[in-house]
Amino acid sequence: MREFLTQHGVLPAEPQVAEEVPLAPLDPQAQAAALREAVAAEPDKDELKLDLALALLKTGDTTEAEQLIDALPANLATDDRAVRAKARLSFANVLKDAPDAGALQAAVDANGADLRARHLLGVRHLLDGNDEAALEQFLEMLRQDRSFDDNLPRRSLIDAFRVIEDEDLVGRYRRKMSALVF
Repeated sequence: MREFLTQHGVLPAEPQVAEEVPLAPLDPQAQAAALREAVAAEPDKDELKLDLALALLKTGDTTEAEQLIDALPANLATDDRAVRAKARLSFANVLKDAPDAGALQAAVDANGADLRARHLLGVRHLLDGNDEAALEQFLEMLRQDRSFDDNLPRRSLIDAFRVIEDEDLVGRYRRKMSALVF
């Protein structure tokens, strides 16, 4: 094909290498502000509302994030990002009146069987981005009492699997969970 084109004076263009300019990730506040402007400019674009809800969850503004998520149309409500956001939101709601991470860690260190404190510590870790530490707390709850508070350890692990984006980490902890449950 190249020979035919060359004989007829058609030469392939030189490949153009576009310089990739790495974008600096915006801090959650700036990202939320930028998305607010985008939503104001295009109020009918529901994908932007979902993006704004995700950014608001990162800033800790769960009330507005919940309103945006609840108002999503059915086709977006089942989107992976929306499901992940709902799970993250339910974790954030658990921490509304919870002590800080230091107090929770002290409670767990003082009494390893305090499953309520262990659960809150796991949720705190998860929302702070310490996914593996969160999964360890939930797994330890499962080891100690799998039926605690209507199967809270198992439910917490499953919801955490929905929130965490690291598939390798999730796969490893799914296997650990299965080993304990079965």
